[in-house]
Amino acid sequence: MTITKQTVADKIAAYLHNEITLAQLVEWAENSLLDGAFASRDAKVLSAVIARLGLADVRAFGLTWEDCEHFLAQLGYTAQVEVMPVDVEAWAVREKPAQKYGK
Repeated sequence: MTITKQTVADKIAAYLHNEITLAQLVEWAENSLLDGAFASRDAKVLSAVIARLGLADVRAFGLTWEDCEHFLAQLGYTAQVEVMPVDVEAWAVREKPAQKYGK
């Protein structure tokens, strides 16, 4: 499969939406670099962004929101944030009466 700007933008978006983990993003980037099937006209930017994503699990590099914004901009995309209320039922910690945590 040929990797395009859209492909990389979709992977970054999936990570930002918590659809994939950082480990999965890094693994995809590493495998993509090995395959090297980049769209020829965008190969330079694609290889640079993907190479950096492949290092995101290294403490010295990490991956910040600003990094993702920068990568998306290099790919011709922008990120938008939407803030929504949390479903309290899904996030509520339920403690059993008269029991301490961990027991």
